[in-house]
Amino acid sequence: MVSKKQLSMEVLLNNPEIKQIIDRVSPEEAERRTYSPPKCEAFTSRCTVLNETDEYKFFKDLEAQEKLPHIIHNKVQLISGMDEPDQASLDRFTRELRIGIVFSGGPAPGGHNVIAGLFDAAKNANPKNRIFGFLLGPDGIVESQFVEITESLVDAYRNLGGFSMIKTGRTKIDTAKKVRLSRETCKKLKLKALVVVGGDDSNTNAAFLAQELYKDGIQVIGVPKTIDGDIQVQDSEGKNLCAMSFGFHTAARSFARNIGGLCIDSNSDVKYWHICKVMGRVASHLALEVALQTHANMTLIGEDLADYVDEARLEKARKEGTTDYTAYGMTLRHLSRLICEAITRRAAVGKNYGVIVIPEGVLEYINEIQLIITKLNTVIADFNNTHDKDFHTTFPTLESKLEYLRRLVRGIRPDLSPALWNAHDDELFNDMPEFFQKGLLLERDSHGNFQFSQVETDQVIMQMVKDYLSILKEKGRYTIGIERGYFRSILERDGLDPDFYGPVMFQNYGDGEYLLIKKSIMSMKTLKLEFTKSGKLETEEELPSAIEHIYSKSVPKLKTQTHFFGYDGRGSDPTRFDCDYTYNLGQTVFSLVVNGATGQMAAIKNLEQDFSRWEPIGIPIAPLMRLEERKGKMTLVIEKSLVDLESNAFRVVKALREKWLAASPGDDEYRSPGPIRFTGKSEEDRPITLILNAVGKY
Repeated sequence: MVSKKQLSMEVLLNNPEIKQIIDRVSPEEAERRTYSPPKCEAFTSRCTVLNETDEYKFFKDLEAQEKLPHIIHNKVQLISGMDEPDQASLDRFTRELRIGIVFSGGPAPGGHNVIAGLFDAAKNANPKNRIFGFLLGPDGIVESQFVEITESLVDAYRNLGGFSMIKTGRTKIDTAKKVRLSRETCKKLKLKALVVVGGDDSNTNAAFLAQELYKDGIQVIGVPKTIDGDIQVQDSEGKNLCAMSFGFHTAARSFARNIGGLCIDSNSDVKYWHICKVMGRVASHLALEVALQTHANMTLIGEDLADYVDEARLEKARKEGTTDYTAYGMTLRHLSRLICEAITRRAAVGKNYGVIVIPEGVLEYINEIQLIITKLNTVIADFNNTHDKDFHTTFPTLESKLEYLRRLVRGIRPDLSPALWNAHDDELFNDMPEFFQKGLLLERDSHGNFQFSQVETDQVIMQMVKDYLSILKEKGRYTIGIERGYFRSILERDGLDPDFYGPVMFQNYGDGEYLLIKKSIMSMKTLKLEFTKSGKLETEEELPSAIEHIYSKSVPKLKTQTHFFGYDGRGSDPTRFDCDYTYNLGQTVFSLVVNGATGQMAAIKNLEQDFSRWEPIGIPIAPLMRLEERKGKMTLVIEKSLVDLESNAFRVVKALREKWLAASPGDDEYRSPGPIRFTGKSEEDRPITLILNAVGKY
């Protein structure tokens, strides 16, 4: 045997073809960097100007008016282009500026293009303009940690996902010291403006910074970022100003691509129920879009559950001359029953598999759970405020936390109302699985929110589902339907007469494409008993192997695979929609800054329409703020947007629930959304949710 001489590692690694293959930059990434997003018409002009409009009305919270007097009366600003500007406008647009930008909160696909759009607009207006990126989120402002954004840096991240260029963080600039240090940083860099790219809390922070820095002449502009899609802005008359925050489309497509793959797997292996939890702590926009993208068998929409009314229970109460207030709103028990019904109905037609989509915050819409969370939040906040200690540090173990709650029930804190934590609450809480108790007592996030993503929401629900399915199985109500033709072929293969055995085994042998085992048959023993009682089998005879085989096929075994979709979607490379959207948001930011705006949120109006109709605008942030309870205190924050149950998108999903459940003979209705890409005529140009909601409005 002739041995071959191996190439040296130096030669191997310096081979041009191999160098290209193992290079850090993939061909896909290299191609992405060269993509040049189109610009809104206003940004193709020589310069831009702002025009305030009174068309849009906002209800202004009294607390916001008191706390944000410098920006509360801001109006919506329309951005228009000027091809032949007067000298004053041109001088203003081309003057030298320094602008700082920071990412705040979790990553969202498209953030780099906000920087790219801002950088390109600034350099086109005046090559001497300078952009500074603060590192690791708002901490970079407080600690004066920054990097100057250069052309080479921008080019390395164009159209790419993540916030890797300057990183991100969750610090809030919410104390006098942090504000003072931030002011010093901005002045040291001689910034004209600070741009905050973030979600509802970050844009709230931007509004307060705009107020604090107003007299220093430092402008603050917010940019709406959240994959949850819960920043949507309408005025008080319902006029749409911002249909969706950036990053939503990419995250939804990323989740849908993977969940679509699970639909195919489920339909191929025909033995798993895939339980898919998707991000969405408060709003179910992502779950709704995933439903439209994949046609999963069942998708829970939290807002819909909160709106649920048990008509049967109400009718029973009416007949009894009483009112049953528990009929309003979904309970965990009833939710588990709805899922069980879907599983049993599909099993009856031979489909003991499927896909369920659950938003991570679904438990927030379950009355009893929401009440428990609210009470626990209040208990924790009360302890922290009363003792000037941290509840979670003082009681580090689950048992120590539970003991404190038991002490409340025993009246150890007579100053607290019994309604805060009583024996009924304690009983309900103790009935929950230990892992769920731990989840409910988790330390709240930096905003005081319950961390639903840290709780195995799907496990809580599915454990109840499995428990009830066991009961249904014992009652003969959870069984796998046997296809009639299959039954005949198996028996005839062994020389048996299907019509002789069928009527004894099946409750619907004379009707139906799928045959269901009689409810009285719950084991091989009761199956044999059924045949001996009918005279079709002698007591000492054994069941034919074909009959045993058919029966075993009818006995369901619920096999589940759980999946969480969240961080993968946050870090995905953006869709073409999000690339175009964020690049134009960056261009919008520059127009707002150069024209003197502050306390405004950069936005693109008409996102739900064709790109040619997109309009860059500035939305006043202060009028969007409302008082909400955070960490036991009422705090001004931007109101989150929930799924509108009257919207076209939800109504379509609701109308097609039965079809997508596919609890009938025949194929499933699964839809494969395909990968995220730039090329091809089939690539969608905006979220399905936006397309549907625009129908009939324009």
